[in-house]
Amino acid sequence: MAKFLLRSTYTVDGMKGLSKDGGTKRADVVRKMVENAGGTMESMYFGFGADDTYVVCDLPDHKTAAGLAIDIRAAGGLDTRVTPVLTPQEVDQATREKVEYTPPGV
Repeated sequence: MAKFLLRSTYTVDGMKGLSKDGGTKRADVVRKMVENAGGTMESMYFGFGADDTYVVCDLPDHKTAAGLAIDIRAAGGLDTRVTPVLTPQEVDQATREKVEYTPPGV
């Protein structure tokens, strides 16, 4: 499983729906959506600022994450961005990967 951060911003209609449904119901909807996609939701938070929601979840792969983002945005109510995230252990493994690279102009 791969870990992802889904950041979303409500549209005006989405915010009206949130006002009607409340945060707990929205979190239940998101949890079920992630689980139906074969993943698990680690956490969901609401924020004030550039983004309205933050969801950390494990999903089977990048295609699944892209599919969720497409379906969420197509349904209306939210603009969603998906960011793959790495654990500290995965970064440790990445730093041990050696690649051959020449920077521009060298």
